[in-house]
Amino acid sequence: MSEPVRVGIVGLGTVGSGVVRLLVDSADHITRHAGRPIVVERAVCRDVDRDRGLRLDAGRISTDIGTISRDPAISVAVLLVGGLEPARSMMVELLESGKDVVTANKALLAEHGPELFALARRRGRSIAFEAAVAGGIPIVAAIGECLAANRIESIRGILNGTSNFILSKMEEDGADYGETLALAQRKGYAEADPAMDVDGTDATQKLAILAHLAFGVWVPWAEIPRTGIEGVDQSLIAQAAELGYRVRLVARATRTSDGLAMRVAPALVKAGTPLAETRGAYNAVSIVGDAVGRMFFHGLGAGQMPTASAVVADIIDTVVGRTAITFRTTGVLDAEGPAARLGGGDLQERHFLRVAASDRPGVLSRITGILGEHRISIASMIQHEPPGSSGAAVPLVIMTHACSAAAIAKAVAHIDASDVVAGTSVCLSVLEE
Repeated sequence: MSEPVRVGIVGLGTVGSGVVRLLVDSADHITRHAGRPIVVERAVCRDVDRDRGLRLDAGRISTDIGTISRDPAISVAVLLVGGLEPARSMMVELLESGKDVVTANKALLAEHGPELFALARRRGRSIAFEAAVAGGIPIVAAIGECLAANRIESIRGILNGTSNFILSKMEEDGADYGETLALAQRKGYAEADPAMDVDGTDATQKLAILAHLAFGVWVPWAEIPRTGIEGVDQSLIAQAAELGYRVRLVARATRTSDGLAMRVAPALVKAGTPLAETRGAYNAVSIVGDAVGRMFFHGLGAGQMPTASAVVADIIDTVVGRTAITFRTTGVLDAEGPAARLGGGDLQERHFLRVAASDRPGVLSRITGILGEHRISIASMIQHEPPGSSGAAVPLVIMTHACSAAAIAKAVAHIDASDVVAGTSVCLSVLEE
């Protein structure tokens, strides 16, 4: 048997502990796949005295990343520290010291990906990051390797398990947003501060990474239009269900005639389709390639062992040399790739529109007239009896035929500025597959 490969683990939190557990408990299995033993030589964490239940000699754990970066015996470093700093500085130190790096930090790559990829190439090193997007789903390998013969036309996915758990539980239990968020926190699906999950930030950062891989363009994640799930209520879920749809937070990147349209926002997804039936803390990604057509990937997008599974797979790929081969083209900008024209103003799709209409004569004709002025055709309309006293605002639900995002945005702004509605209208894209 060949000499062992010695790795260093930076970060022994939930995922880091899972990685050590897999490498130690499944050592024989991993050795067969890697062709040689993989040994955890060193680990770095903030609290060396904490008992994590790991079979790792305490003398191999320290608070000093230099024990890894300065050790010539360690060839692979696993960076499992979240956030931007000190994670970025750690990544730079590890690459500069000649280590190949495996990471699960999507925020770091979404913010500094091109810089870090360029540094790794200059140093003759690689960065593997399967666990940074969609947890245990091998979506990075699918795009970078398995679908390499394809020109990717679109990516559409549920990329945040916390928001998906909240939306699907609201749908199943009839509970409101606040109750369901509290349940997600009790179950460990949501942090004490869930902002990055529920406001779409987490999904947007992951979408930026996938677009970088699939389309060869770099899109600063903060420039991608995003809307979170905080405004989703039971009435919206019920109205979607009445029409045969479910509400999901969907991240999308699509080639259009003159660029790349990207967006993260709640959308109506046809019941019975794979995205609509993705429930709980699961993630799902649909990819359309020009040769292979539509493909669908589904699995746990977070959690200790699903994420650790992706990290260890990356370690194995790095050890056997697969990562070094694929990293040569991973994240390389494509001069002939689509322009990153964000928002997709001319992207043609159906829309769901909910208007709080005044209960008086002429209102319906005024609203439909405004839609007509913007060349938007109505496919169906639902108006129930007004709640309470006469004169109260009445929810008017309209499904449009395919129209451009720019046209529907102007029409909604026109409607909301009129005197026939009370409050802000809700407009969501409608996805049929």
